[in-house]
Order: sequence, then C-alpha cells, then structure tokens
Amino acid sequence: MDHADVVSTPLASWGRPFLAEPEEVSALRRLVRTHLSAWGLPCLIDSAQLCVSELVSNVITHVGRGTPANLAVSRRGTRLRIEVRDPDARALPTLVAASDEAEGGRGMALVDALADRWGIELHDDCKVTWCELAAVPTAPAGRAGRSSRVARAETVLSSYGDGELLGTSRRSRLGAMAAEAAAIDIIADLLHWLQAHGHDTEEILDRAQMNFEAELNAAQAHL
Repeated sequence: MDHADVVSTPLASWGRPFLAEPEEVSALRRLVRTHLSAWGLPCLIDSAQLCVSELVSNVITHVGRGTPANLAVSRRGTRLRIEVRDPDARALPTLVAASDEAEGGRGMALVDALADRWGIELHDDCKVTWCELAAVPTAPAGRAGRSSRVARAETVLSSYGDGELLGTSRRSRLGAMAAEAAAIDIIADLLHWLQAHGHDTEEILDRAQMNFEAELNAAQAHL
C-alpha cells in the first residue's frame, strides 16, 4: 500500500448521525462551518460545505430519503477528511461528465474538482464515501511562529514551481500535485546539501518529523 493512502491518526474529529433528508443538509453545513472555524481552517469552509452537500445529496438521491447515515469530519496531518457512511453498498457514486444543462450528475464531478482526492470504501453492511482537502491551519493570535513557518515555506515553494499553482487557492488536483512535487524537490535538495556537508540525513529527518509533530500537538492543545 502506498504511504499516501495510509489513514493517519486524526488530530481533531467529530461526527454526527443524520437521516438523509434535504432539510438536514443546511444543519450539517452549519456544523462544518462551526468546527472548521474552531480548528483554524476558515479557508476550507466553502469547499468543505459544498463537498458535504454533494455527498449527503448523493445518499438522498441514490440510496433514498430517510436513510440513516453518518457524517464524520477529521483533520489528519495536512488534510481535512470528510466521510459519509450509508447502509447501501450497492448504490455507488459515479463520476460522470455532465453537461451544464443537465439537472443531475454533477455532484461527484464537483467533489472531484474541489477535493485533492476522493474514494469509496465498501464494507459488508455499508459504504463510506470520502474526500480530502489540503488543510493548512490559519494561526490565531499568539501563534505567529507557526504562521511564519507557513509563510516562509510558501516563499520557497514559489521559487520551485508555478506561482499560480502554488498560491493560496489549492482547490484543483493539478494545484495540489504541483505543490507536492515542488515540496519534494525542496526536501530532496536539502538532503543533498546536508549529505554534502557531512550530516546524517536520516537523523535530521527524524528530528524534523519530531519537531513538526510536537508543534502540531501544541497547536491542537490550544483548540
């Protein structure tokens, strides 16, 4: 299994059971806004709300109104994961090329455009439709240190790739792939530099990971 597909331990999470009814959509959207604001992710609210609307509407349309389902949202590393669980493992969401005039069929196309990735997990008694968005927290007052780290990283990234793709709008899969490729190039260059100057690259990677996780844990403690 590719390491990118391994689901990491959530830094923060919440869930809510609901009945698949149109009036539930607005209530779930409000909860998404509340929690993402508390997690310091206001820039993802609009995209996350749209993804939730489409995933829930998909259950209403293709599984049936009144179906008991569950919404779960979690922060996992640098990603926000949205999951909708329903009891029908046969009615699978499908990505179709719907025309602008079509009344239906655009739901998963919208999720595909907004999310970095999405998929379906099949279980014996249910299925889980999920999507993930790139999650870069906005540091509140008193946490300027983490904010400055992100700003410095964005400055370096802009010198490695297309500035438009690496800007603050990361809603397309192309933009996410370009940013990841640039970040990998930066890390590889730093490792070459460290090795050329006699440093132990594995030890430094371990220390960097420990520092990163410690800062994330400290930030989570303030939420």
